[in-house]
Amino acid sequence: MEIPKILTEHAALLEEKTKKRFPALAPLAAQCYLNTIETTVKKCDNGDYFVITGDIPALWLRDSAAQLRPYMPLCGQSAELRGIIKGIIRRHAFYVNLDPYSNAFNEVSNPRSHKDDTDFASDYIWERKYEVDSLCASVYLAADYFDAAGDETIFDDALHGMLRTIVDTFIKEQDHAANSAYYFRRKNCSETDTMPNDGKGRPVAVTGMTWSGFRPSDDRCYYNYLIPAEMMAVVAMKRAAALLRTGWSDEAYAAKARKLADEIDAGIKRYGVIETEEFGKIYAYEVDGLGNYLLMDDANSPSLLAPPYLGYCEKDDPLYRNTRRFILSKANPWYFEGKAAKGVGSPHTGKDRIWHIALTMQILTSTDEDEKNRCLEMLAATHAGTNFMHESFDKDDPAKFSRKWFAWANSLFAQMLEQL
Repeated sequence: MEIPKILTEHAALLEEKTKKRFPALAPLAAQCYLNTIETTVKKCDNGDYFVITGDIPALWLRDSAAQLRPYMPLCGQSAELRGIIKGIIRRHAFYVNLDPYSNAFNEVSNPRSHKDDTDFASDYIWERKYEVDSLCASVYLAADYFDAAGDETIFDDALHGMLRTIVDTFIKEQDHAANSAYYFRRKNCSETDTMPNDGKGRPVAVTGMTWSGFRPSDDRCYYNYLIPAEMMAVVAMKRAAALLRTGWSDEAYAAKARKLADEIDAGIKRYGVIETEEFGKIYAYEVDGLGNYLLMDDANSPSLLAPPYLGYCEKDDPLYRNTRRFILSKANPWYFEGKAAKGVGSPHTGKDRIWHIALTMQILTSTDEDEKNRCLEMLAATHAGTNFMHESFDKDDPAKFSRKWFAWANSLFAQMLEQL
């Protein structure tokens, strides 16, 4: 696919700016910025666009939206870029309207994908792990584009249907046991790749929050109110309400979305905040509303490190600051310190593996210049000479890494350089 000229020009500018301030990272700047558009975006036969994650040939709703975020500020200046982003928005709308419970999709109807035991099947579906943050990502994608371009041509029936479908799904999943037909069972896999309780998940109380089956890592939730995803849903529903009003004068669904945001937020505040002896009040990672909770953070965004990036709170919010101190300490079971770096990892990749996404998110959410510089130094020292970001790397030996081609990590890195 031919790359819009505005992106190649901007990549060169970003590289020049990086040379002046962070010379060790200059070789990464342009190629990380262009990685998504150069290697993962494809024009479909119907004029839409399809975005793979990198080394997996499927479109993840969450990943594809995140991969495109660095390009959004330039949409107002390029009709070519607007055409690409609009084509991806149409593709998101098609998939969500097909099935809001799937997280990843094929470009065309294709039987070569996961064949799990669940309550709906389509050959367009690559994987049917229900993740609240995936639906939020589709809202962010449309809202980010409209905020940047002011382009009202996106307001078609498919996007309208997508927003209403997401609102309805989140409302239904506020009482998963009573309202939802969704279940997910996978055979011959690790326990984190399937759902307990015959595919329905562990019991939860009705809290105002909305149920999620899986995390952004695609690992199953242990307790099914995933607080970082709930935070993202609060913001997504407010943004959905604004789109519904602006695009279609749909006051009824805008009101439902806004009410839902308030209910989820109230649930976070009531059930998702835990008093600790060392850190004071902090956010839990997952809760069930029955008194059980999980204190940890996972590198994948949305994470507990990410709320300011997601637009949920300010960087200096006291509760966030307490939570951040916990995340970046050994009290977080997925925080690791080694010879090469220290930072947050994930159960998805196991012990002693730090994620570049987490180091980048630490910079994006920090108010401390020394902390930012330390993280920048770690990023420069841990790409193993590839000049690309990876999924995870060994805390003592960055040459041991997972996913050589992971466009989301590259895009987030480029977005971070832009903001600095």
